[in-house]
Amino acid sequence: MRMNKITILLLSFQVFAWVSAYSQYTKHIIVFTDKGNNPYSLNRPEEYLSPKALARRARQHLVVDSSDLPVTPDYLNQLRHAGDLTILNVSKWLNQVLVQTSDPSALQNINTLPFIKSVAIAAPRVQKPSKRIVEKITPVKKAARAQGINDYYNYGDMYPQINLHEGAFLHNKGFRGEGMTIAVIDAGFYHYDTNPAFDSIRLNNQVLGTWDFVAGKSSVTEEHLHGMVCLSTIAANRPGILVGTAPKANFYLFRSENVNSEYPVEEQNWVAAAERADSLGVDLITSSLGYNTFDNPALNHTYADMDGKTTIITRGAEWAAKKGIFVTNSAGNSGTDSWHYIMAPSDGEHVLAIGAVNGAGQVAGFSSYGPSFDGRVKPNVASVGSGTVVAGTDGNAVAMSGTSLANPNLAGLIACLWQAFPECTNADIFDAVQKSASQYDHPDDRVGYGIPNMRLAYGLLEKKRALQNAERILNNDYLKVYPVPFQSSFKLLLKPNTSGKAYLSLYNTEGKKVKVKTVVIQEGIIQDILFDGLHQLPGGVYWLQYYDGKNRRMVRLVK
Repeated sequence: MRMNKITILLLSFQVFAWVSAYSQYTKHIIVFTDKGNNPYSLNRPEEYLSPKALARRARQHLVVDSSDLPVTPDYLNQLRHAGDLTILNVSKWLNQVLVQTSDPSALQNINTLPFIKSVAIAAPRVQKPSKRIVEKITPVKKAARAQGINDYYNYGDMYPQINLHEGAFLHNKGFRGEGMTIAVIDAGFYHYDTNPAFDSIRLNNQVLGTWDFVAGKSSVTEEHLHGMVCLSTIAANRPGILVGTAPKANFYLFRSENVNSEYPVEEQNWVAAAERADSLGVDLITSSLGYNTFDNPALNHTYADMDGKTTIITRGAEWAAKKGIFVTNSAGNSGTDSWHYIMAPSDGEHVLAIGAVNGAGQVAGFSSYGPSFDGRVKPNVASVGSGTVVAGTDGNAVAMSGTSLANPNLAGLIACLWQAFPECTNADIFDAVQKSASQYDHPDDRVGYGIPNMRLAYGLLEKKRALQNAERILNNDYLKVYPVPFQSSFKLLLKPNTSGKAYLSLYNTEGKKVKVKTVVIQEGIIQDILFDGLHQLPGGVYWLQYYDGKNRRMVRLVK
């Protein structure tokens, strides 16, 4: 069919408008339809995952799946041949890439490729300074109560924010972060490499690596101090002045946030950093960043997007959790502004969103409100984010406020808790932290389940460990006696299949009762029943009779 001049002009105008709209944006997120013709195999995961990443999956019984496969290399090559462009970073979980180009024809060519699902603007050519992270510095308030003289650390001014969670309980037991690896994703770690607060992690080579996903370089010390002060709540180690919540942990420091502007490119950077963390085998990701509105209002998120599955960063955080990483994030500081609610990625179902309280446990007015848009409890828990003591640029104590600080303060303690129970999954630790919190039975939209208590969380996990050991000992039976032979006592491990009372009688070889017990039992509930005070019994063979009205068992014992 022959087109007239008006039709040609109209099409030309549409193409010009599309090119013009995109020409002011040089960074774009390109999503692929699939991972077809991928040379990598699920049978050879060692080609794209580190031994530590594979070990974390194996430890938590997680299988390697298609989301672990790298983006199809041929797709990346075809992008490079589409025009003058640079691939800045790649997300295998979301199957997308961040590119930079000022060549309109490159984008037009990319849109004709059969494996392209979508192309979206991510950041403009010029990113003008706007809002960004501002922390209010206030005088440090001395602790109202001195710490215990038997504590392993002399926490100095950081004691109240650790004591609120009974964090010293873990440190005193020897759990101070050794062997745990934490990725801190933030806006920069200004001069952490010369700050006296971080002498310990530098001298002991606890910083395992750094990368700036904004500028594409290895150094992260030149930019904003936000990441540095967040890191100090975990890693500072100046006894009597500043001691953080996991000073013996290892760290990767990643910059994903450009504080001069706000665009979706930063969400993509965050996911790329999280994938780097996964491939390196980290245990925890702690991030004090949040996204809701952008410098271009057309790109803004809405509260409806805070549903745990919509934004780029939340989807990435959820993937990280699926890979066995414990993800914590600040809830946001919008409690008194028009946004009001939590921000992405704290809306993620498996992201521990942390709100802010002061050292006395009172909620901070600025702390963002929950719930998530789909009605889940958010924030999940709270930590000290009002008047939090952090390291200043000179390594001495200063006080700042924000959920940004509440988040890493608790994240460090979670690392220590997981260190104590390495057999647990990230979900096990998540559950214990929430159940230990001060208002677990009546959560609200301000601090969620409340303020976690590390002593209580430790106790919950200790019971879980004992239960798992008991299941292993029973090995599908309902009754086992141990040890055999016994000396002055033995235990009856019991998982009854009925409820009521059970009658236990210990007989010698002459048929004489030498010990009796009556216990209340509940179907399916494991009990460990102690028979002690038997040191006076002569050596020999004994019989323990068990009867619960339904089951009867005789067990042979030897002293």
